[in-house]
Amino acid sequence: MENNNMVKVYTKTTCQPCKFTKGFLKDNNIPFIEINIEEQPSAIDELKLAGYMGVPVVAVGSLDNSWQGFRPDRLDELVKEFGSR
Repeated sequence: MENNNMVKVYTKTTCQPCKFTKGFLKDNNIPFIEINIEEQPSAIDELKLAGYMGVPVVAVGSLDNSWQGFRPDRLDELVKEFGSR
């Protein structure tokens, strides 16, 4: 996968929407990097700078192309994008 399409998921350990998001990506064979903000607190500042106050945040390529929350509609778009490769 090219760097500009790398999927990053910002999470917390006990976050149910985070677990749903990661499960969806795994079930649909979409590779992603998980960034747990409890284990990597510097990521909190990165999210705040982008205007986010909660997780999960899914970023495709960068936080300029991202969304917050468990969003099946947006995740379905990723399935279409990554399934066509």
